[in-house]
Amino acid sequence: MKTMTNILIKGGRVIDPASGFDEIADVALADGAVAAIKNIPADFQSGQTIDASGCIVAPGLVDLAVRLREPGHEHERMLESELAAAVAGGVTSLVCPPDTDPVLDEPGLVEMLRYRAEKLHQSRVYPLGALTRNLAGETLSEMLHLTEAGCVAFSQAEVPLASTQVMQRAFQYASTFGYAVWLRPQDFFLGQGVAASGALATRMGLSGVPVAAETIALHTIFELMKATGARVHLCRLSSAAGVALVRQAKLDGLNVTCDVSINSLHLTDGDIGYFDSRARLNPPLRQQRDRDALRAGLADGAIDALVSDHTPVDEDAKALPFAESEAGATGVELLLSLALKWSADSAVSLARALAVITSAPAAVLGASLGKRQNRVGRLLVGGVADLCVFDATAAWTVQPAALRSQGKHTPFSGYELPGRVRYTIVDGRVEFQAGESPHSPRNF
Repeated sequence: MKTMTNILIKGGRVIDPASGFDEIADVALADGAVAAIKNIPADFQSGQTIDASGCIVAPGLVDLAVRLREPGHEHERMLESELAAAVAGGVTSLVCPPDTDPVLDEPGLVEMLRYRAEKLHQSRVYPLGALTRNLAGETLSEMLHLTEAGCVAFSQAEVPLASTQVMQRAFQYASTFGYAVWLRPQDFFLGQGVAASGALATRMGLSGVPVAAETIALHTIFELMKATGARVHLCRLSSAAGVALVRQAKLDGLNVTCDVSINSLHLTDGDIGYFDSRARLNPPLRQQRDRDALRAGLADGAIDALVSDHTPVDEDAKALPFAESEAGATGVELLLSLALKWSADSAVSLARALAVITSAPAAVLGASLGKRQNRVGRLLVGGVADLCVFDATAAWTVQPAALRSQGKHTPFSGYELPGRVRYTIVDGRVEFQAGESPHSPRNF
């Protein structure tokens, strides 16, 4: 663990999307908190000075979907490698889904994960508890005990709930005790395919997932929300029709938030190419009209947050025919750059591009973060000293072998992207500095 020391960040463009602050200013950090912005006390003594000239100084990124593969892959040191990848990408807080092996449905497993993550002292880790035992969709998990162990909300990860009765009970219980439910909207029966329904899937002979798989699930979720008053976060919208339904649900006053993955924001089903398993993803990549609607929804606030949906998949699981390969791609190191690329492609302000990966996802977590950490995703005096210093003008080419994650598969391989992280600071400590040698966990 690095020793905490006072840090002075000089000459950077400081942007806090939540407050609208955007100025060239110095930032002082002390005792794990932001001590001053712009008006630095004359007697402030720094143990380290960072020259941020020409760089953006922003809140640390908050990623709502990062799979760490632990518990289950401790022998491969997955937690070490994926947290190293997170801070290399500027991510200082992350949420991990419960679809580990074993599933996060017992307090002891959650406590073990949090202990190991805190011992590594890199990105902050916020676990989601399993909504049902073993994600089987039959019996509700012990939400109270899982919350006490550190779970911030409850989810089925990629496993849709087939029973609307179980979903209703889950919403009733969660609403009673103030818990949030996170669901990926996908009908259990219609969502069994491997590609988005359409001309391309038909031509390639791939089983399709229709848009109705998402919209039917959304209608069900919204009706049960109206009946129970539950708070729901929708994970990884994928369709134009889904965006329209969420937009209306918000207008109707439902307590709903949602996110979209970097994959769906930038790619379409055409990127499957010639059965490229790197584009085998959940949710499946859809058509351009869906991508355009997702981009517009993220820009105008119908969609709250952008997530990496980071899923490290080993070589053997990807080196299979497309339909048999494991879904998922690495992404936590690409989140910042792909947010900046979306900003440039869609003429979205830099402040909005940063908001969807900092303050907006932090607001989704809300009170679940705990008393001291409820200011993550913000850059303000007295707030936690979680910062990302990056050069927005620097371009880099995605080379999977150079990624710190053990997952080397990404559909963005070979892309030239904007934005390089120079420093990542977590709780007042520099946890990543460009040019430092990465840890060397065993690769797959």
